[in-house]
Amino acid sequence: MARVTVEDCVQRIPNRFELVLLAARRARAIAAGSMLTIDRDNDKNPVVSLREIGENTIDLGELKNNLIGGLQRRVEVDEPEEDNMAALMSSSTEWAGVVQEEEPAETFTASEVGASEAAAPAADAPEAAAAPSEDPFA
Repeated sequence: MARVTVEDCVQRIPNRFELVLLAARRARAIAAGSMLTIDRDNDKNPVVSLREIGENTIDLGELKNNLIGGLQRRVEVDEPEEDNMAALMSSSTEWAGVVQEEEPAETFTASEVGASEAAAPAADAPEAAAAPSEDPFA
């Protein structure tokens, strides 16, 4: 009986993969206690679901939406997006929720940075004089 039922269902749902998904979803709903739209005739739930699809006694659109909703991992809700740009532009000390410090902890001028770099090699000068300056790869 199931073979004839599948052939009847393919006329309603031409994609066999979609048919399997929808019939399985309906069979699980029947197992969970959903009301039958046809007589059971001592058939198992998958056969009953295929017969319901073949005889067009259930709403396929609702069954598809139920299947899609059950397979979704993340449900997107259509909510209006807030305009955060106005809030970001109004506050000069806050950007993207991060509060910036008013003044940096320590600032250096260019001459101070150059002086600190020049002072460091002077401390290592005796070691540099003892090392040979020849390039062994030249």
